[in-house]
Amino acid sequence: MNLSRRDFVKTAAVFGGLALTGCGGSKGGSDAPAPAADFALVKEGTLIVASDLDFEPLGFLKNGKPAGFDVDLSNEIAKRLGLTCEYLEPQVFDDIIPLIKKGGTADIGVSAFSITDDRRKEIDFTDPYLDSGLAIAVKKTLGIVGTEETIVNELNAPDMVIAVRQGTTGEAWVREHIPNATVEAVEAVTDCMAGVSSGAYQAFCADLPVVAGQCASAFTDCTVCLEIPTGEQYGIVVSKDNPGLTAAINTVLENMKADGTIDSIKSTWLSA
Repeated sequence: MNLSRRDFVKTAAVFGGLALTGCGGSKGGSDAPAPAADFALVKEGTLIVASDLDFEPLGFLKNGKPAGFDVDLSNEIAKRLGLTCEYLEPQVFDDIIPLIKKGGTADIGVSAFSITDDRRKEIDFTDPYLDSGLAIAVKKTLGIVGTEETIVNELNAPDMVIAVRQGTTGEAWVREHIPNATVEAVEAVTDCMAGVSSGAYQAFCADLPVVAGQCASAFTDCTVCLEIPTGEQYGIVVSKDNPGLTAAINTVLENMKADGTIDSIKSTWLSA
């Protein structure tokens, strides 16, 4: 059931005194009471999440079901708020922020969103939950190695086609630092990596955990030739009309960091 923003169900989702434990495998769990909050939800008792689910190991479909770091994080946040977590069908990444801003379809966007000032103009972010950076993948046989300057110079030519995902910080970095290359906006990560593997693209620039994970698993003929320490941090996207939800999630994130739950989720999905 999709409701307009003004018809949102106002939900006193959780109350002080309700003790919740951490997710399976976390370090000790949490006996702290869930935060008391009055916030809007699309569907009563449910935290609806929008994600592209095409960013393994952060968020992806495994046997048809959402899986990954972001998914475990969302499930644990919902649990500690006394809610059920529900994912929409996979969304186009660039459509998620407008979807949350409009309201009525999803409560939050969780899709490895780097916190940026431009995005803050449209929506609110929670406190950061994961630090990240960018990386560039190439086919091993291409033989691109060396310092950042050497690699950028080699890629900075019109016949070098670099795949990116539209609207991402990876796209912005390539356009700024490798301006003479041909930039190809591709929707799916697997299509980007498959293009590098086949030679259709000479490189792919995206978030380090994703690029490294793809090279280590499905595309072992490719390698990370450059890690780019951009100092990015991921945040959860929430509507500016729903500050109570942002505050409630921030409290949960703080507790999850303190009790080791986030570290436990990281060890499950990001150990490589």
